Amino acid sequence: MDKRPFKVLGIQQIAVSGLDKNRLRRLWVDTLGLTLSSNYRSVSENVDEDIAAVGTGPLTVEVDLMQPLDPDGKPRVQTPPLNHVGLWIDDLPEAVKWLQAHGVRFAPGGIRKGASGFDICFIHPKASEESPIGGEGVLIELVQAPPEVCAAFERLARDY
Repeated sequence: MDKRPFKVLGIQQIAVSGLDKNRLRRLWVDTLGLTLSSNYRSVSENVDEDIAAVGTGPLTVEVDLMQPLDPDGKPRVQTPPLNHVGLWIDDLPEAVKWLQAHGVRFAPGGIRKGASGFDICFIHPKASEESPIGGEGVLIELVQAPPEVCAAFERLARDY
């Protein structure tokens, strides 16, 4: 395989889901002590999510607590309960181009703004005949890392 023109820097988020995000909040916020930072609602994505955070500064990791707006609607954000994992990427457009050229299947929607304001796209959880590499059952969100996140991971790698 040719040289990868991008880096996966670290975990940006995990998204957990259920039919009642209040139950998720009881665990993640009230019991474990994460801080609520915002809320995101999208009819087209069938989601009402509270965004909690662990850590500080550019290395903060989000835990998105999601429930469907319509439990019978699609996408079914509550299935599976670990909805997706988000990865910081240093150059999202290059990553998408390279990954597609190497057979990775992406979910519809392309690169777009996500709930936290960063450019995102998703690797489909299932491969297809045309794109034989998928998430093997896991939806994977690729998130464009802003400069301060890239710099923080570079410092961390250098100091380690």
